[in-house]
Amino acid sequence: MASDAIEITLEPRSVTGKAVRHLRKAGKVPAVIHDHGHPSIVVEGDVRALLKVYHQAGKHHPVVVTANGKTYTALIKTAEFEPRKHQLNHVVFNAVAADQMVEAEIPIEPRYSEGFEVSPAERAGLIVLNNLESVEVESLPANLPDVIYYDAEVLKEIGDQVSIGDLIVPDKVTIKADPTQAVATVYEPSALAAANDAAGGTAEEISEVETEVATGSETDEQEQSAESDKS
Repeated sequence: MASDAIEITLEPRSVTGKAVRHLRKAGKVPAVIHDHGHPSIVVEGDVRALLKVYHQAGKHHPVVVTANGKTYTALIKTAEFEPRKHQLNHVVFNAVAADQMVEAEIPIEPRYSEGFEVSPAERAGLIVLNNLESVEVESLPANLPDVIYYDAEVLKEIGDQVSIGDLIVPDKVTIKADPTQAVATVYEPSALAAANDAAGGTAEEISEVETEVATGSETDEQEQSAESDKS
């Protein structure tokens, strides 16, 4: 389940378009709240406060947003960053109703036995390759988990694999993905190294070879808001 409430208060914003650059120079970030069926609300907030909320909530944890005298439960739809300095430039919130089913990308993490920080396979000198870092789920906002785990103790020998169907799914949460899709797979280090060498050592080719090894044969998300979202 989602943990303690994450809250932020945003102020009304009077400037739009190119004029928002002056906001950023003053330590403010322009934002928009989409309240379906109602006009979007243009707001601004302190860059440090918004950045903290983004790191806490990601795109899966509900945020209690107060703006214009009203309080909204919302999910962060997009958070745009300046690519060179990685500065937060713009945030879009989607308001949701408490009784409205929502979809969100939830991080996937291994769960180890007490006292261990790696799987049995890694303790034996093997390599566990993560095939998937997150998974799309559907639930009510209050039931969205912060993370979905899998039992890493089942990864013991070469070829052992955890799939989406093996994930430990909280009650009232539905996984919206193929249950046979691989999440993590065990490989022998020498075999993986040989495959990387065969690829010539480039990052792109190594990634392709690892994918082929993971399947046996066979980006950074770039989601942009519409121009109206940025105003």
